[in-house]
Amino acid sequence: MKIFERKKDGSVKIPHTFVLLFLILICSVILTWLIPSGAYTRITGANGVKVVQPDQFSYIAKTYVHLWQIPTLVVKGFSSQNVLIFSTLIAGGGFHVLLMTGSIHSLIWIVVKKFGNQEAIFIPLLMLICALISTTQSVTIFMAFTPILVMMAKAMGFDSLTGAAIPILGGAIGFSTGTLNPSSTIVAQTIAGLPPYSGIGYRFISLFVFWFFTALFVVLYAKRIKAHPEQSPMYDLDQTAQDKAVLEGNSQEPLTPRKILCLLTLVISLSILVYGCIYWKWETQHLSIVFIWMSIIVGFIAGFSPSTTARYFVDGCKEFLATAMIIGIAKGITFVFSNAHVMDTIVHSLSLVMSQIPLGARGAAMYWANLLINIPITSASGQAGAVMPIFAPLADMVGITRQTAVLAYHFGDGFCNYILPWSSALMGNLGVANIPYDRWMRFMWKIFFLWILVGSVLVFIAQMIHYGPF
Repeated sequence: MKIFERKKDGSVKIPHTFVLLFLILICSVILTWLIPSGAYTRITGANGVKVVQPDQFSYIAKTYVHLWQIPTLVVKGFSSQNVLIFSTLIAGGGFHVLLMTGSIHSLIWIVVKKFGNQEAIFIPLLMLICALISTTQSVTIFMAFTPILVMMAKAMGFDSLTGAAIPILGGAIGFSTGTLNPSSTIVAQTIAGLPPYSGIGYRFISLFVFWFFTALFVVLYAKRIKAHPEQSPMYDLDQTAQDKAVLEGNSQEPLTPRKILCLLTLVISLSILVYGCIYWKWETQHLSIVFIWMSIIVGFIAGFSPSTTARYFVDGCKEFLATAMIIGIAKGITFVFSNAHVMDTIVHSLSLVMSQIPLGARGAAMYWANLLINIPITSASGQAGAVMPIFAPLADMVGITRQTAVLAYHFGDGFCNYILPWSSALMGNLGVANIPYDRWMRFMWKIFFLWILVGSVLVFIAQMIHYGPF
């Protein structure tokens, strides 16, 4: 049985995403055999978050996760992510109903005519909007936007990676800089004993710095792909994508009153969703409710019969099924590390290394440490509960402010999620954009190293200016 097959031209054919995830699962299980099991004593803080006692770590009896447990952990992953999986399917169904009205294609044609040669404005502006929205939200909120932006990008002469990069990378910047996010900023600052939302000015500066360099990279990439489409990692797949034929056949159709009302329904639906998440504390399941109602209303406006609307909705759910399964399988990787009780060991080991780093590099080193910790702990609040009780007093001991430690946590927790194949924020958006993980990484690895460089500089500056209040 060959996992890595060769193409006719001699190059290696990358296995299916499911195969890659199961290979990662196997490697993760084997890795846990080598790492000792350990545990911190945990207490529940005033905000209800369980935090570790930094001086109460101990090694415990080795807990082994066996290879035959992988299917069980995958099922557990599906169960834990059932709301997100269901919401993904519903969003796919709702979007497909809208797509079949032809309104999206007509809108894309108008956008292309107006901004087709203005990518230096179009791309940065949309990325900034996504970044500002994600100051309070997870990037999963953009799964409804991503297919639209992918189609727009392809119609403008770019590739699907350019379209997907706008919401994914823009959202990543907004979330990872921790300006306003309650699930990361408030939790981390509370544990560190800092006033809620203190230091917000420097975090907004960080957001715009990351946005500038990332948008510049994407614009330059888009220009290169527009001039040389064959250089895109997605070139072959974009040429055969189903929506390409649809777009070419319908994009020049005019915006009729029905289509305008359908688009208005989409705008209202997404506005309600964003407003609800920010001000009404809506969660992922509310995405499903909004898109069910949107499907019904759009179907009625378009003049579809109830049966036609239902058929289109089910067809859309089918197209997003692989995405939903990826989310569940990817979550199983997290359970491998947690069931083996090695997460605390990893955190403890890194904290010991941190204390030996030269003073000038300690802030950046704390950022790098959080990047590594994020590999097994992709939850923002989970990572805050694991690292901040340790890194806050460690910051006091090594001569950097606690606010700098929180900043390092933000950068490490957030940016790493966009290279990890078990990150639901990444894989959900890649799935709806029909972008394989390996193609994404051929595009993404340069940006990730750019993020590491920019983040290290920003944390170093924070350390030098004694970013506070303390």
